[in-house]
Amino acid sequence: MIPPKDTPERQAALDRLTERARFVRLETVRLSRVAGAGHYTSSFSAAELFAALYYAVLDLRPDEPAWPDRDRFVLSKGHAAIGLYPVLADLGFFPPSDLDTYTRLGSPFGDHPDMKKVAGIDFSSGSLGHGLSIAVGMALGARIGERPYRTFCMLGDGELHEGQVWEAANAAGHYRLGRLVAIVDRNQLCIDGFTDDVMSVEPVEDRFAAFGWQTHRVDGHDLDAVLDVFDALPDDPDGPPQVIVADTVKGRGVRLMEFNPDWHVGNLVGADYDDVIAELQAGLQPMEAAK
Repeated sequence: MIPPKDTPERQAALDRLTERARFVRLETVRLSRVAGAGHYTSSFSAAELFAALYYAVLDLRPDEPAWPDRDRFVLSKGHAAIGLYPVLADLGFFPPSDLDTYTRLGSPFGDHPDMKKVAGIDFSSGSLGHGLSIAVGMALGARIGERPYRTFCMLGDGELHEGQVWEAANAAGHYRLGRLVAIVDRNQLCIDGFTDDVMSVEPVEDRFAAFGWQTHRVDGHDLDAVLDVFDALPDDPDGPPQVIVADTVKGRGVRLMEFNPDWHVGNLVGADYDDVIAELQAGLQPMEAAK
């Protein structure tokens, strides 16, 4: 699914994924306007990761959402669902026009995802810190049922403050769940401010390694590097679980939001909305220019 590095096919894939990451950001802004507020920055930090996973990595059948051998994806940081819904619609899980009801009374699309209402959602997340435990259960289920699927779980780095995450990490290492892949969106901010000011989570890799995980670290906005990491993951069902620590920027793509703790939830109106749309349409700028 991932083209070889330094080939025309790889460049075409990177161009496509770059465009889809921009699509995630633009749709996040649009849907926030529909709702009257939204989690812009948590979605922006994960945009390249969403693009890589859904357009190059995950084995899915949008026309058969309950396919037993599909790869599972647990969005533990459920408040970023606003960036995931448009991807699912784009792939054909449901009509894109359905999203025009986002968060409205009776809409299946809430601020956090509901697996009973939205095709393509594998876990109803929102209460932070639970996702990795669910993913461990899914990976164990694959082993017991002799299914080939992988289970991917995206966590926010603020979730690493929760003890349940480390209990799940311990269990995954103990059972050697080699087809479990955790992705830490290391965007450095949570709702209470900078993650490490609340409680240090570093060294993240060493902490997972202590529980028996194989660790990887990558710039989560460098799609070429992200594809390399996913492509290099071993497929050993009885090997160590895998964790990818993706260094990202909360709010990446919009200057006024990058590393700004005031934008965990917000609402763009008037000229601010138009300016942000124009900025996103222009594509990611180097961080030095964005500061």
